[in-house]
Amino acid sequence: MIDQTVVELSRLQFALTAMYHFLFVPLTLGLSFMIAIMESVYVMTGKEVWRRMTLFWGVLFGINFAMGVGTGIVMEFQFGMNWSYYSHYVGDIFGAPLAIEGLMAFFLEATFIGLFFFGWNRLSKVQHLTVTWLMALGTNLSALWILIANGWMQYPVGAVFNPDTMRMEVVDFAAVLLNPVAQAKFVHTVSAGYVTGAMFVMSISAFYLLRGKHREMARRSFAVAAAFGLLASISVAVLGDESGYAAAENQKMKLAAIEGMWQTEEAPAAFTAFGIPNQAEQRNDYAVHIPYVMGLIGTRSLDTQIPGILELVARAEERIQTGQIAYAALERIKANKDDAEARAVFDRHWQDLGHALLLKRYRDDIENATVEQIAQAAVDTVPMVGPLFWTFRIMVAIGFYLIGFFALAFWYSCKDSFESKTTFLKIALFSLPLPWIAIECGWFIAEYGRQPWAVDGVLPTFYAASGLALYEILASLIGFVLIYTVLMVIEIKLMLKAIGKGPEQVLPALQASMNVPANAASKS
Repeated sequence: MIDQTVVELSRLQFALTAMYHFLFVPLTLGLSFMIAIMESVYVMTGKEVWRRMTLFWGVLFGINFAMGVGTGIVMEFQFGMNWSYYSHYVGDIFGAPLAIEGLMAFFLEATFIGLFFFGWNRLSKVQHLTVTWLMALGTNLSALWILIANGWMQYPVGAVFNPDTMRMEVVDFAAVLLNPVAQAKFVHTVSAGYVTGAMFVMSISAFYLLRGKHREMARRSFAVAAAFGLLASISVAVLGDESGYAAAENQKMKLAAIEGMWQTEEAPAAFTAFGIPNQAEQRNDYAVHIPYVMGLIGTRSLDTQIPGILELVARAEERIQTGQIAYAALERIKANKDDAEARAVFDRHWQDLGHALLLKRYRDDIENATVEQIAQAAVDTVPMVGPLFWTFRIMVAIGFYLIGFFALAFWYSCKDSFESKTTFLKIALFSLPLPWIAIECGWFIAEYGRQPWAVDGVLPTFYAASGLALYEILASLIGFVLIYTVLMVIEIKLMLKAIGKGPEQVLPALQASMNVPANAASKS
């Protein structure tokens, strides 16, 4: 039995490193495509200002990408250090997309980034533009594979438990790749990254316009960001609805917790616009409901019920009892691998083995668990409702704000009147953190809402952790916090320095470092 304090500290460490790493990923996703769009305009028009824009935003992209890669490496090592049993138990499935993601990030993506910076005087305009688009595609493909891996943790498909190796093993890799939860997460996540990139470009452009600096570049960048951001913010809302539908289909407890839905309601279920979740009494205080909305979002119908938390707890209790049968059969197989009867019993019930493992928190001989222990293990399948309930609503509120914000920015851009809208430019500047806040909220919902599972329905989180000593996890946690704080300071200083200097100073220095003549990039 692993010390629960070690488990919680391991969770905290991974959460800190993951959420810190994802400060950089969405900006990389968004900026890569915006840079490709800007260079496309340069190739089509031949106007030098678009090349300068491509290079300037490319510098900021490069700084951000380097920090993202550095922080991402640490996360992969943690699977072996802090979550060794997880790596043993499901590494056969999780390791494949993770390895492909590494190849995408460190070879394909990084190679094209190198060509982007050092290929201006070695490639034609069209060749370099091709490289830039491949860089953007490589960046997004890198995100695809890590989200396939994460999607499998949310909804494990295409794999079975092998009683001979005591591990989950792949039986249908296509099912892993086409996992509906993973696909919904991918399109929703990359769209959020595009919004982040658009807000970043727009906020910096607004800063320049307020200062009256670099107007030619800032005006064009603002216009590109307004159009790109409007499309991306609308797509986030549409694809977020798809994620909600996928959760209703495959992660019912998460959806019920997000909505604070304690009881199963008559179809179509109402949406709780406001309320104070009271987990102790299993109800929402001061709740304000909007009829039909949750049923339409979650089931896209008027006659399909969404099960409430208490009903799902009852289902979990049944699965725990069935899982005990699978666990007892597994013990017989371990004692005698030729026990055909035990294998037949295990094959019928192995899908519920993970629920039986929830009892390991209370006793080792789980086949002898008491009724009270089974009931408590079933209650453990309910995540903390309050944090999920409010985090989701913060994320949604920011999402609707960003749609309105980019719609207004696009209108001003079409009217070519945004330079005189100083109040709006100030709002654009101070809205810079909002996409990051919404994205971090989204990841909190995805990961915290999956608890108590490391792999939903397959492996409990407490069972996946390494047997580290308390001082070991504390030392590494403190070390990561210190190192990441230093990296954050370096990142902010580098970004602010480049933004403060502007393209007139940054680009000559960049061209000198790459040994590129000032006019070399203008050659076809």
